Amino acid sequence: MLYSIIVPVYNRPGEVKELLDSLLAQTVKPFELLIIEDGSKERCDHLLDHYRSFFTIHYYYKENSGRSDTRNFGMAKAGGDYLLFFDSDVILPPFYFERLEEAMATDYCDCFGGPDAADSSFSDMQKAVSHAMTSFWTTGGIRGGKAVMEKFCPRTFNMGFSKEVYDKVGDFKDMMGEDIDLSIRIRNAGFRTRLIREVFVYHKRRIDLRRFYKQVNNFGQARIWLQIIHPGSLKLVHTAPAVMLFLAFILLVASVFCPWLLLLPLLYIMLIFGDSMVKNKNLKVAALSVLAAAVQITGYGMGFLKAFWFKMILKRPLETKENLTKLYNRG
Repeated sequence: MLYSIIVPVYNRPGEVKELLDSLLAQTVKPFELLIIEDGSKERCDHLLDHYRSFFTIHYYYKENSGRSDTRNFGMAKAGGDYLLFFDSDVILPPFYFERLEEAMATDYCDCFGGPDAADSSFSDMQKAVSHAMTSFWTTGGIRGGKAVMEKFCPRTFNMGFSKEVYDKVGDFKDMMGEDIDLSIRIRNAGFRTRLIREVFVYHKRRIDLRRFYKQVNNFGQARIWLQIIHPGSLKLVHTAPAVMLFLAFILLVASVFCPWLLLLPLLYIMLIFGDSMVKNKNLKVAALSVLAAAVQITGYGMGFLKAFWFKMILKRPLETKENLTKLYNRG
């Protein structure tokens, strides 16, 4: 089976090189790579010649139109039996395709997703952000953790589906949460989705806490969009950050009269710190994980509440493609 890897790129030649190196290191190479440059000023085409003798590469440059349209462009050009999607800032472990081939041979599925993790080479902040995005205690395991509070929805940092799925379900939509929307539509069309935990990627987020806040704020807003488009898709776990923000405010007010109530958030801080310490075995990363978790919960919760108020209470329409493209370019 031939896999078509589709990677949208926007001004990230350094990250593309790391992805290319990780593809070169694969123990098996049953794939073609499609790199779609989405109007970048810092192009990556000059990096590709070295790798063309090891695997097939197709490079396309197009006017900037956002990540959904860019992935759709790639799908229309792909020649493989199965379409794979990675973000440009991921690195694949060398056994990725070997394990994927084994998993598909044992239990084929129409659509799959895998989790993300932090590599040992990542910076302390990158490891902390990765912990905030993958820990059960911050996200409920919805990105592929061992303990999961919601049915897993593949996401485009590590996602694949068959050409048959594409022919029947169609493109990504121009919206927040476009990958989850497509995952829901794939399931609704009768196809089987699957989490393959051993097929993971290292997600090297080049991000500071300000940009991380904007990113997770968009994630929070996306959950309301998805509920509007797919009624019933909103689960209890998705409300947790907003509920935690509300409870934190209540505790802060109540602590004026009962100071011991401040012990409750302290216990949660200790839980995040301890969980990160066990997984990362690094005191600084554990401390930064507490900070990253606070940003993750606050940003997501505020985005969720903002979208809930404007989209569900005030009934304002969802944003246009033009506004979404601006959000993408700032991300």
